[in-house]
Amino acid sequence: MPAESGTTTTGHAPSAGAASSEHRQPSPHLVGDPAVVVTRLGNGRPTLLLHGGGPGCTSCNDFAQVTDGLLVGRELLLVDLPQFGHADAPRIGGPVLSFHAARLADLLDSLGLVNVDVVAQSFGGGVALCLAAQRPELIRRIVATGSQPIPFARADDPRIGLGARVRERYYGGDGPSLAKMRKLIGTLEWHDASAVQQHLVSRRYAASMLRGPRTFGLDHHGRGEPQDLSAFLPDVAAGVLLIWGEHDPFSGPGYAHDLARRLPHAQVRVVANAAHHPQSEYPQLYAGLVGEFLSPLGPTEQP
Repeated sequence: MPAESGTTTTGHAPSAGAASSEHRQPSPHLVGDPAVVVTRLGNGRPTLLLHGGGPGCTSCNDFAQVTDGLLVGRELLLVDLPQFGHADAPRIGGPVLSFHAARLADLLDSLGLVNVDVVAQSFGGGVALCLAAQRPELIRRIVATGSQPIPFARADDPRIGLGARVRERYYGGDGPSLAKMRKLIGTLEWHDASAVQQHLVSRRYAASMLRGPRTFGLDHHGRGEPQDLSAFLPDVAAGVLLIWGEHDPFSGPGYAHDLARRLPHAQVRVVANAAHHPQSEYPQLYAGLVGEFLSPLGPTEQP
C-alpha cells in the first residue's frame, strides 16, 4: 500500500487529569541478559511502549502523560532498553538498532508474545522497525514519533548528529542540572516551553543521573554503531503510523513523508504546534490518533 498523505492535526491543551498515570506505583521487573526493565499496566492486547534516546528518557517518563489514554483494552508493557533507566548498561559494539531489536525479541519470546502492537518515541521507533523487519511475526502495528532510521536527503543537513550534540551539552561542561533539563525539554521536545511541568523536569533529571545514562552520555561509541535501516524497510509488513510534530527540530514532516514512502504500509499524521514529544504536550490528541490506528483488526487478526 502506498504511503497515505498526512493531515495536520491541531493540538489542544492537556487536560487537568492528563498526567494522572504518573501517580500510579507500577512494579517494574528486570528481564533478560542484558536485562531490560518492563513495567506492565492494564489488561488486553499486549502493546509495547518504547522510549526515545535523550537524557533521562524512559518509557514511563516519555509516555507518563498519555498512558491513561492508551490503557483502554490494552496491556501496556513499558520497556526500558539497555543503557536507559534501571536496565543493564553493557557497552554496545555492533549496529545499535539490531542490538536493541534482539533484546526486544528475547523479551517477547520469553513472554510467549507475538503479533503485538508498538508505540514508540524517536529512538524506540527505529528499534521497532528493525524488529518488525527481522521478526515480522512479533509485530502487528507500529506507531512511531520523531524516529530517524534513515539518512537525511542531504549529507550536509545541519540536523545530522543533533542527538549527540544534545547529550554533549547536557552531560558536558558543569554536568547535568535541572536547569539544563528544563532547557532541553523546552527547546527541543515541547513547542510551548512555558507549559513544561516541573515534575516532568524532575523525573527526567533523576533518570538522567542513573548509572547507564551517565556512563554513556558522552561515550558515543559505547552506545553502538549508527544504523541505516533503508535496506530493512521494504521487509516491514506491519502497518505503521508516523505521528510527527510540525516543529520537530530533529526531523520535520518532510522527513516523515520520505520515511513513509519507503515503507509498504505507512501513513503520516502531523500535529500542529508540537515539537519532538507531541504525546507529552497533547496527550488526548495523541491517544486518539493511536487508538484509531491500533483498534481495527483485520479478518485474520485476533484481539
